[in-house]
Formats: sequence, C-alpha cells, structure tokens
Amino acid sequence: MATKKELRIGLIGTGFMGRTHSNGYNRVPNFFPELEYTPVLKAVCSRNAEKVQAFADQWGYESIETDWKALVARDDIDAVDICTPNDTHAEIAIAAAAEGKMILCEKPLARSLAEGEQMVDAVDKAGVANTVWYNYRRLPAVSLAKQIVASGKLGRIFHYRANFLQDWTINADVPQGGTGTWRMDLEAAGSGVTGDLLAHCIDTAMWINGGITDVSAVTETFVKERMHTLTGKVQPVGIDDACIFHCHFENGSLGLFESTRYARGHKALYTLEINGEHASIRWDLHDLNRLEYFDHSDESIVRGWRSIHVTDGDQPYMDKWWVPGLGIGYEHGFVHQVADFLKSLETGEPCSPTFKDALETQKVCEAVINSAKSRSWQDTGVEWTEK
Repeated sequence: MATKKELRIGLIGTGFMGRTHSNGYNRVPNFFPELEYTPVLKAVCSRNAEKVQAFADQWGYESIETDWKALVARDDIDAVDICTPNDTHAEIAIAAAAEGKMILCEKPLARSLAEGEQMVDAVDKAGVANTVWYNYRRLPAVSLAKQIVASGKLGRIFHYRANFLQDWTINADVPQGGTGTWRMDLEAAGSGVTGDLLAHCIDTAMWINGGITDVSAVTETFVKERMHTLTGKVQPVGIDDACIFHCHFENGSLGLFESTRYARGHKALYTLEINGEHASIRWDLHDLNRLEYFDHSDESIVRGWRSIHVTDGDQPYMDKWWVPGLGIGYEHGFVHQVADFLKSLETGEPCSPTFKDALETQKVCEAVINSAKSRSWQDTGVEWTEK
C-alpha cells in the first residue's frame, strides 16, 4: 500500500460547524480510501481551555490552542479550517494566507464585500489552496440536479425559486450576541437571514443556473430591540429577520428567493425548484435523498412528477456509500467536501467554491441588503465563471 500524504489540519472554532467538519475529516479515510491525501487532526483552537480539550478528546485532535494566532503560526499545520463567527473570518484567513497555509472557511465568506475582497486578494497573493463550505452543493440529489440542468434536459430555463425557512428567533426574549446567538448580532454576523441562509440558496442557484445580474429585495426586522448577551443591555437589532427578493439570471431566467426565521413550524426547510422549457426539477432538504422530476415529453397518460431516489452507484457520490435504496444524511455533504478538497490537492485543480467563487455570492448578498435599504433594483456586479 502506498504511503499516504498527510494534510495536517488546524481547526478554529468548536461549535456546530466545528463538529460537522471534524466528522468529515474522520470519515473520509474510511469511505474514500483511494485518495492520496489523508487528514490528520493536528490541533483545535477555542478560547476556553477546558472545553477545547474536551472537543479535542471527542474528535481526535492531537493538541489544543486557546489563541488562533498561535495555531496559524504553527509549522505543523498545513491547512487552517475557520469555523468561527463571521466577524473573524477575514482576519484569520488573511493571517493564515500570510503564513502560507491552505484555508477552508465556513460560509458566508465574510460580513461584507469589502472584507471578502481582502480575503480573495490574500489567498491570491499567497497562492494557497482555498475553499468555502457551501455544503449543500455536495448532497447527491443537489449535485444530480446540476448534472440534469447542464445536460440540457430541462431546455431553456424560465424560473429558479428557493426558500430557507426557520422559526428559532420568534421569541422576543432570544438575546443577541455571545456564543449561542452571535447570528443575531449585526457586528458579528454582518447580516441576518441574508448571509446566514439565503447565501446557501444563492450559491446553489448560481452553481446550477449561472450568475445573478440584478436584484430587488424586501427585508424586515420583526423584533426591533433585544438584550445583548455581552453587555446585558437592551439594544437595537440590526440584522434582517426575513428577506424576500426576486432577480434576473444571466441566462434570462427569473429567480424568486425567500428566507425567514419567523416561519412557525419550520426548523430548516430548504427547497429549490427549477422550471424549464421541457422539464422541471425540485428538491427538499427534509427529503434530501430524493429529487423530483417532471418531463413534458412523457406520454400524456403517465405524465406527472416522478420521485428519483438518489441512492444508486451511478449517481453523484453514492458509489462511496451503501447499497442502492439506502440513504445518507446531512453530514455527508461535509464528508464529500473534504474528499473533494483532498482530491483537488492531487489534481491541482481548485476546489469550488473557492474564495473567488464565494465572493460572487457575497456580491449578491450585499446587493440584496442595499436593495432593501434603498427600495430599488440593484446590479450585483457578478462575474460568474464557475462551471
């Protein structure tokens, strides 16, 4: 057996995303044994020494740090994985690039377009491999949707619509800021549902259907003031609780997007639908192993929506898992992204979405926020080249 090349990982952040990424690193050697590179969990960093040690013990990291600058400077780290709140992405990524580290960064890329541009400049100058964890691309049914659209089976695309609905902030007593609710704090998050949830929808949409050229948006903040965890004071809320926008794609199709944290009964409802000249497809995160497909060329007496169970070995990624008929879950998208990043180190090809790709999603998010503020159409400035 050939000796594996090690990719020594330094993870910063031990929350929800820290867990999903760590699981991805741990599972890849079992299910993608052909890869030349194997992840080695070298160090994990968080501010609380006791908690980060417990995390390291649980997930198999060799050592801990309580200062991210110390982790980034270590000679035994090849790749820095950023799983921290959005307000730290730019500083950490720029420092890691200066140290010559590869970078895997949680989404969204940054709080703002300006921060994102600095991050892209840093990785370009350093020439380091980089990727952003837009994990829904790598769920097999979503990957299959892209293949179907790219094949031309749908014909000319007319509509792309997506929503991402949650309900966890309806209670006015939910605070803003701090470890558990930093997404409610404008300074930490940069935006509300636009950067947190719609960014996923936008990334997937442009990956499948091409660039978004302009947007018209409406946002709302339903609870105007909340207690801030760090200050103990009631302060104005700056993030968007809900956002609706419509748009034009470069290919002439129309897009309709909605996201909210005020949809009672929905914890993580992410759906997308694409309507074409000849056929349509739709997908629902709650039934993530299925892709629904409607083909107008079917004989009329049997024409209707069909449910494709995406578990066969000739469908994206599924040859790595179980036998046909047995599904996989949310966590597998992260396993697939780790595998794709490791493969990119073999081939020398970028692992999409790169920082540059994710910057295009950042452009759309910023245009959405600006459109809602100005109550006007906004050009995105997107230059979408990713295939």
